[in-house]
Amino acid sequence: MTTKDFFTVMNERTSTRAYNPEKAISKEELSELLLAAGKAPSAWNLQHWKFLVFQDKDIQEKLYPIAYNQQQIRDASAVIAVLGDLEAQKNVDEVFGPLVVQGFMTKEAKDKLAANVAGAYSNSQYAREAAVCNASLAAMQFMLAAKAKGWDTCPIGGYNAAQFIETFQIPSRYIPVMLITIGEASVPGHPSARMKLDQIAEWM
Repeated sequence: MTTKDFFTVMNERTSTRAYNPEKAISKEELSELLLAAGKAPSAWNLQHWKFLVFQDKDIQEKLYPIAYNQQQIRDASAVIAVLGDLEAQKNVDEVFGPLVVQGFMTKEAKDKLAANVAGAYSNSQYAREAAVCNASLAAMQFMLAAKAKGWDTCPIGGYNAAQFIETFQIPSRYIPVMLITIGEASVPGHPSARMKLDQIAEWM
């Protein structure tokens, strides 16, 4: 178990693009990291994410040209595709039903919440923005959890989304948000330049 505090983990995390191709990660450890990612916050707690795990060199080879032949796809211990849920309103019963049964929420409150969610999801633009935004929260949580366990990662936005959808038969309910490589860095990471606080924040 890691003894590093959060800020140490955050400051040590860098985007790794060169991995040791001989380093394996177990399904059990990946499962632990994905469960941690799934604890990320989300609008109405609808958990707008789905993860596709590429943990086999043959399937990673299939993904390789779709990600524009980036070597990290081949060499990483695994690749996680983060998808956003365009129909997250369908999760209302699964998320809030147990709360009603356990007495933490009344049925009337759940029905009112469901109506509010349905109203928001009648707007397709909102559904798309919510899918990307909330799935990205889970993606960041995955990368921080991975670093806390000693793994290196890199988020990838450079890939052919249309080809990805076609090749891996992604249902229309989901939208690809990013790929994340995970493994052991073969080249040490280095600090990246960051803008000053007064460039990124403004007190109102």
